Amino acid sequence: MASLINLNRFDLVTLRLFVAAVDGGSLSAGAQSFGISTAAASKRIAELEAHVGTLLLTRGKKGVSPTAAGQSFLRHVTQVVADVERLALAMDDYRRGAGGSLRIWANPSAFAGFLPDLLARFLADHPSVSVDLEETLSQDAVRAVISGKTELAIIGENTPLEGLNSFVCDIDELVLLLPRGHALAKVETVDFAQAVGLDLVGLARSTSLMRQIAVLAQSIGRALKIRVQVRNFDAICRMVSVGIGAAIVPRAAGAPHLESLGLAMVRLTGMPVTRRLVLAMREPGALSPPALDFVELARKRVG
Repeated sequence: MASLINLNRFDLVTLRLFVAAVDGGSLSAGAQSFGISTAAASKRIAELEAHVGTLLLTRGKKGVSPTAAGQSFLRHVTQVVADVERLALAMDDYRRGAGGSLRIWANPSAFAGFLPDLLARFLADHPSVSVDLEETLSQDAVRAVISGKTELAIIGENTPLEGLNSFVCDIDELVLLLPRGHALAKVETVDFAQAVGLDLVGLARSTSLMRQIAVLAQSIGRALKIRVQVRNFDAICRMVSVGIGAAIVPRAAGAPHLESLGLAMVRLTGMPVTRRLVLAMREPGALSPPALDFVELARKRVG
C-alpha cells in the first residue's frame, strides 16, 4: 500500500531541526543550532506536523518534549539524519583523498588509559584512514552515536546505552592516588571508607567515573568530599602532587605520573573497585569498514 504522506515534502533541514529541538529541549535551542529565529523554527515544525497529520511536540513554559507520535518519529528521523551525515562525511573523506575515516567519542578514562595504544595499533594497519577523536562525557558520547555524529563511543559501563550495542573493551582497577609524603602513601592498602573520607580531587560529578565512585560511597553511607573538580586526569595528578587532596582514579590514569610528579598509588579494599569501559555502537552492519576493523581489534584486546 502506498504511503498517504508525500515523501517528497519531507525537508532534511526541518528533520534535523526537529532532532535538535528535542535534544536541546526547546525550539530556541534547535533554532540556535541552525542560525535561524525561534519563530522560523516554530513555523517549520508546525508545517512538519501538518504534513504528517499529528502533533509531534508538546510545547510548554519549560520547553518542548516529544509526544508519543513524536517519540516514534524521532527514532526514525534520527536514523535518517545519521545516515545522511555519515554519507556526507564519507564523501568528504574521499574528496580529501583519505582511505576512509574513523570517528570515536570517548570519555576521559579511555583517553588516559588504553585508547592511545589501541589506536596506534589500528593506525599501523590502516595508514590511509583519518581519525577524528572527541573527548567528552559518556552520556554525550552515547547521544553522538544515536544522532550519527560518531560511529563509536567508549563510555563507562554505568552509562545508559539507550538501545545501542556494546561490549566491555577495558577493565581497570580504581586506586587511591596520594603525594608520596602523605601518611597513607607507604601502606599496602587503604579501606575504601577511609579513602572517601579524605579531601578529594576529581573530575566533574557528572562523569561516569565520579558517578561510580559516588554510588560506592553512598552504599556505605558516605558522601564524597570533593575539594577541587578538574577536566582531566593530568590536572588531577598535578593537584594531588601539590597536596590539594587525594584522588580515586583508574590505575592506568595515575601510573604514568608517579615518578614525574612524586605520587604514590595505593590499592583500595572493602568495596568492588573494578572499572569497566564499554565500546558502544549502533547495529554492526551499519558501521563503516574502518569502524568494523577497530571494533574487531578492541574485541581481540579483551579476549
